[in-house]
Amino acid sequence: MSNSSSRTGAEQPFGSDNTPYDALGGEARVRELADAFYDHMDSDPRFTQVRQLHPEDLGQSREKFHMFLSGWLGGPPLYERVHGHPKLRARHMPFAIGVVERDQWLQCMSMAMDQLRIEGPIRDFLDERFAHVADFMRNQ
Repeated sequence: MSNSSSRTGAEQPFGSDNTPYDALGGEARVRELADAFYDHMDSDPRFTQVRQLHPEDLGQSREKFHMFLSGWLGGPPLYERVHGHPKLRARHMPFAIGVVERDQWLQCMSMAMDQLRIEGPIRDFLDERFAHVADFMRNQ
């Protein structure tokens, strides 16, 4: 499948029998992705603005993100079991999120996926979904 192929109808690469969670590699890989994302955010000075939106200690942020990604990708709904519905936009509303923060967030995620060598249909899918959600979080 080429990167430019359509993802409509029967061409959808993911569904109830093949979730993005499964295609990514399950719980361990989702945790790796969350950790790599925060490692890049925390260590690269290019991401100062988005890093400043987080607490000094990223432990709880890492865990919540891992839990959220698990359910969001079609795996166990870990976040919902502990914290209820994610209500992403409402939970992010107290933070000023503009184009700079969105783009920094997406760059951290792109670098994390590169680091984990996430490629092919799952990468195309995640790039599209993360871009949509990151843009939806903008409130500035």
